[in-house]
Amino acid sequence: MVEQHLDRFADRYQRIMNAGLGLSIPDNPMGQPRMGALESIGLKKLQLNSNRIVMNLNTFHTKSELDEMLKKAVAAKLKYILVVRGDGGPLLSKLDPKSIGGTRGVATSIDLIRYINMEFPGKFITGAAYNPYKPVSFELKHMTQKIEAGAKFAVTQPIIGRDQSVDELKLLNIPIIVEAWMSKNIDLLYKSVGKEKDAMAENYDPIENLKALHTFYPECCVYLSMLSFKQDWHQILPQSIK
Repeated sequence: MVEQHLDRFADRYQRIMNAGLGLSIPDNPMGQPRMGALESIGLKKLQLNSNRIVMNLNTFHTKSELDEMLKKAVAAKLKYILVVRGDGGPLLSKLDPKSIGGTRGVATSIDLIRYINMEFPGKFITGAAYNPYKPVSFELKHMTQKIEAGAKFAVTQPIIGRDQSVDELKLLNIPIIVEAWMSKNIDLLYKSVGKEKDAMAENYDPIENLKALHTFYPECCVYLSMLSFKQDWHQILPQSIK
């Protein structure tokens, strides 16, 4: 079963690389332990393109596990790390905040961003998550703290059309990756971000929303989440959109 999952990962990884796209690899998604990005790439002997791979890293690791992952990332010449607090779970370890210089009861993404940039200066370009579904003033303050800790780019939660919170984020003058929800199941998105369904989501068309995001945010990269591997991507890539 593990080998089948690795084969599927390798097949999808290679398809993304062949399409000229970038890949963001999650870290223990939904609180479930998984093989990490570097481990999976290494086991399948895949070529790591440092300009097109983003390794996600969360706070649900022991200090020794965290340091080992970062050392391996340096050795592999990995460039981009998206730092998130992450989803916890009973099978996952929790990072001791004091071990990375934190002062709160739990390790935060700000603590982890600061630690990575202090312990491995100049080795990585760290990014941070931005949640446009939280109060704008709170999230902007939080993002400012992440930037002060060393974050160089932001990745948003999925947005539908033009988003006021993302417009405010642009004022912080860092590169932004806006997330496009590529599933027609908009209810799943709303449930995951705690948002009530609104008129914008009626008869949701992910392709039309992707076009809208390219129109409203031409200077931003777009992250396609929940993208089906059964469809022909060339029909939806930016250069194909009229």
